[in-house]
Amino acid sequence: MPVLAIILAVLPTGPARAAKCGNNASGFDAWKAAFASEAARAGIGQRGLQALAEARYAKSTIAADRNQKSFKYSLDKFMQIRGAPTIVAQGRKRKARNANFYMSLERQYGVPAGVLLAIHGMETGFGGFMGDSPVVSAITTLAYDCRRSDFFVPHAIGALALIDRGSITGGTKGAKHGELGHTQFLPGNALKYGIDANGDGRVDFYSQADALASTANYLRKKGWQPGKGYQQGQPNFAVIKEWNAASVYQKAIAIMAAQIDG
Repeated sequence: MPVLAIILAVLPTGPARAAKCGNNASGFDAWKAAFASEAARAGIGQRGLQALAEARYAKSTIAADRNQKSFKYSLDKFMQIRGAPTIVAQGRKRKARNANFYMSLERQYGVPAGVLLAIHGMETGFGGFMGDSPVVSAITTLAYDCRRSDFFVPHAIGALALIDRGSITGGTKGAKHGELGHTQFLPGNALKYGIDANGDGRVDFYSQADALASTANYLRKKGWQPGKGYQQGQPNFAVIKEWNAASVYQKAIAIMAAQIDG
């Protein structure tokens, strides 16, 4: 019997019950069966449910989630480890090489090139490494894990919805926390803020144009004020906080963006 059929066969038929979280691999398959019911009620179709059925408990994701040391570094050390001078130098070159593209994004969303390039460089080295973890396994593991289950459950539903839409597949790979593409969108945010910038009829976060337009759209929808500053104490710095909760990351993005834009 196919894996999806097995899961569908054990879906509860009585009152809806939330899937119970766990702290190790032993309860993951039972959680998937319960979560499949939640996903179906949320409108997830067969492709998404099949991907859920095939998901595996991601031990490497749990290890990464418990060991995010770099966000505890000083600003200087964080920028050194993340290669800030290289990001700035490459960001300036990319801005000059594709000036019309970045100007069009700023006209439409109000977000300067430096901010988008700093995020792009920080997250994936401008697309050089976008992750090697199966997205669905990573994000469902975090949704199951009791540490931050409530935060990740909507992103797990988002990943399954993206599969239904054809934006990703069950085999798509991303970062350890299930982030997607050039700027590492969490799936729920990808679903909500994704933009088809190249006009091919599909939102693809592994397309640089779609990913950067989606990032600009996210920041604008989170309150970015065109023409306003983005350093600490200025209006748009608060919007950078919406992208990443770590203060050292926020400060680094603001500094690098100003150097790229300068």
